Amino acid sequence: MFQLSQLEHTLRLKPDLLSLPINEAIKGELEALFLDKIIKDLGLCISVYDIQSIDGGFIFANEGAPTYTVKFRLIIFQPFVGEIISAKLKESNADGIRLSVGFFDDIYIPAFLLPSPISAEPDSENKNQVKWIWKYDGAEYLIDGYDEIRFRVHKVKFPEIPKEQKDSKPFAPMVVIGSLVCEAGLGPISWWV
Repeated sequence: MFQLSQLEHTLRLKPDLLSLPINEAIKGELEALFLDKIIKDLGLCISVYDIQSIDGGFIFANEGAPTYTVKFRLIIFQPFVGEIISAKLKESNADGIRLSVGFFDDIYIPAFLLPSPISAEPDSENKNQVKWIWKYDGAEYLIDGYDEIRFRVHKVKFPEIPKEQKDSKPFAPMVVIGSLVCEAGLGPISWWV
């Protein structure tokens, strides 16, 4: 789920930061650039782990500020295919369910990757949502927002940025597709107690 990734970046250090120790100033600039951002084909940046090298410090003509080439490591969130993760229910509709791990909300389990046989019933409290009910061995098991839900990562996608927004739903640069199909231990934790 979390990995350490090494990157190299060239950055210009603003003159007002030159009074700070160089490592501290550069780490602050890297955090401003990368934290809570998704790097395509890598994942969501959680933290700057360490700075491995700082080269340069050149002041180019007409710049007035030094430019450094920095090698550093980031802690990245990118689940791998097959990994089992626990999350909370964020939303449920006729297309499937949406989950959240707290700091990342673009986890989807489409209806065809829910356990079978399953049915969707309208939610009496919220007209836009449905309640999914799995029927197994004569009993009904509800997928609701009370328990953590364990799912298996089916796919991690990095969609292309659209040229224009077609619907009101915000663009997600990283999407995790999960599955609850045919495996003991997957689904709400209360199903398996």
